[in-house]
Amino acid sequence: MKTLSRARQILIAGFCINLCIGILFTWSVFKKALVMDLGWSNAEASMPYTIAIVTFSISLLLAGIIQDRFGPRRVLIAGTLLSGIGLIASGFGTTPDMLIVSFGLIAGGGIGFAYACLAPAAMKWFAPSRRGVVNGLIAAGFGLAGVYLAPLITTLIGGWGIEKAFIFLGAALLLIAVPLACTITNPPEGYVAADNGDAVQKQQPIREEINWRGMMRTPQFYGLWFMYLCASSTGLMIIGNITSIAAVQTDMAGAAHLVVILALFNTFGRVGAGWLNDKIGGLSTLGISFVLQIANMLMFPYYAGEMGMMLGAALAGVSYGTLPAVFPSLTANFYGLKNYGTNYGVVYTSWGVSGFIGPIIAAFAVDSTGTYELAYFASVGIMSLALMVCLMMAQAAFRKRALEAKAKLAESAADVTGAAETLTSAQAR
Repeated sequence: MKTLSRARQILIAGFCINLCIGILFTWSVFKKALVMDLGWSNAEASMPYTIAIVTFSISLLLAGIIQDRFGPRRVLIAGTLLSGIGLIASGFGTTPDMLIVSFGLIAGGGIGFAYACLAPAAMKWFAPSRRGVVNGLIAAGFGLAGVYLAPLITTLIGGWGIEKAFIFLGAALLLIAVPLACTITNPPEGYVAADNGDAVQKQQPIREEINWRGMMRTPQFYGLWFMYLCASSTGLMIIGNITSIAAVQTDMAGAAHLVVILALFNTFGRVGAGWLNDKIGGLSTLGISFVLQIANMLMFPYYAGEMGMMLGAALAGVSYGTLPAVFPSLTANFYGLKNYGTNYGVVYTSWGVSGFIGPIIAAFAVDSTGTYELAYFASVGIMSLALMVCLMMAQAAFRKRALEAKAKLAESAADVTGAAETLTSAQAR
């Protein structure tokens, strides 16, 4: 009972830390202010966000390696400190280059260090059959941050300006997230959570713990990496530009509530996909999400008015929310938990690369054509490729399970035959 209570404490603390560091999902609010108030171009206003995504990805890999060796607490404390300091420094970043350093490099790196430790620590406290739900809940904090941060940032910018908004947010993050980071630990050596595993988890037993070198020799790694790259490119394109898309496509002057809607449905997607992952498997869950993303991108050019934009934001949020709930679970299922921090960090580098693809496609489309339609159609092509890879991986997994089942059946038949022969021999004697 005591360990169960501790596991829940880790889960709640991780969720709350993600609520503090999930500021990446509100960048479109900052971007709009940079363009409208400070006269930056779309490309200039997108670059700190793009660099933050790349830095986030690299620092997550480094943090994964460190926390696999030394545990999560020190890495988390360093990450939350860097996040707060980077945001405060962004309040003094009056040029694109300065904001790239303060927000893109310092805050982005700190967010990556903090985020890297939360899911691995929580998963080690819970049973394998609950990995999807645990990942979904931890990730939900990161997505849910936009629900309160978008209106808060809008208010801060309107009342005190964008510079002081960064400073206030950084100070609040230091006061809340750093103390919570001090409470996150791995379970004691030899700890094993009680498991009432369901059928899906039993179909994917972990036969051995595989390190990152072994992981990169498997075809599953490249499938996971490519699917994550494609799906997150589309999601980040919408997340980073939703308020600008609304302004260009429907002449909506104030669209911060779209960030809230996107964040809410992003959260629902994370929790729902985590639950679905544990019921039908990760690849099946991803396939459903990819089809939804393709349909939404095909419909996006035709969304008109506020209701259309709300629908597009909701569907984009649900689809993107699937990714951080399912890909960590798939990584753990394929390669184990011992080296999970490093392994998932390597897989997650695809997210960093996607930070260039999605936002840059969007910026190029709107700066060159005046609309985002080119970016939507490019995303349809990208997601179609991801769906093809997902279907091939699912087919390969099905064939592998069928062969394993056939082998077990043959082994059981051989055992029965052997037992019958032994009985016949005994009777003859």
